[in-house]
Amino acid sequence: MTLELRSNAFAHLDAIPRRFTCDGENVSPDLMWSGLPAGTKSLALIVDDPDAPDPKAPKLVFVHWVLYNLPPGAASLVEAIRPDQLPAGTLAGRNDWGRTGYGGPCPPIGRHRYFHRLYALDKLLRDLGTPTKTQLLAVMEDHVLAVAELVGTYERAGR
Repeated sequence: MTLELRSNAFAHLDAIPRRFTCDGENVSPDLMWSGLPAGTKSLALIVDDPDAPDPKAPKLVFVHWVLYNLPPGAASLVEAIRPDQLPAGTLAGRNDWGRTGYGGPCPPIGRHRYFHRLYALDKLLRDLGTPTKTQLLAVMEDHVLAVAELVGTYERAGR
C-alpha cells in the first residue's frame, strides 16, 4: 500500500476553495490519509507555497502550517480544526506568519501552488517547542518512511 493524502475540499492540482483562504474564512480543509507503512510511529504535516511572492519569479517558500507527532492511529483532520481538536499528542510548529496553526493561501499576485505533505516517521519526535519547517525537517531526517503529497492552487480575484 502507498501512503495517500486527500481532501474532500479539493482534488490534487485543483483550486482550493475560497473558504480555506484569507479571502474566505481562512480555516483548514479536511485532510484524510491511508496506507501508512509498517513501523510508522508518528506523522508530520507541512503545508507550504513554493511560489512566493510571484509564481513568475519565486523567491521563497512560504510555510502555512506545521504539525508533528500526529499519532498513526489518526486517519484524518476535520475541516476548520481548532488546536484543542487535534489528535492527542499532536504538536504545532510555527508558520511564516510567526504563529502556530493554519494560515490559508493569500498570494499577493498570480496563481500559487500549495503543497500539503504528510510524512510517516519511524519515531515519535521529542517536543521541539514550536519549530519552523526547517527545524522540523532537520529532526525528521533519516526517520521518514514515506511521504504523501496533495497540491492545491489558489489565485486571488483581480490580482
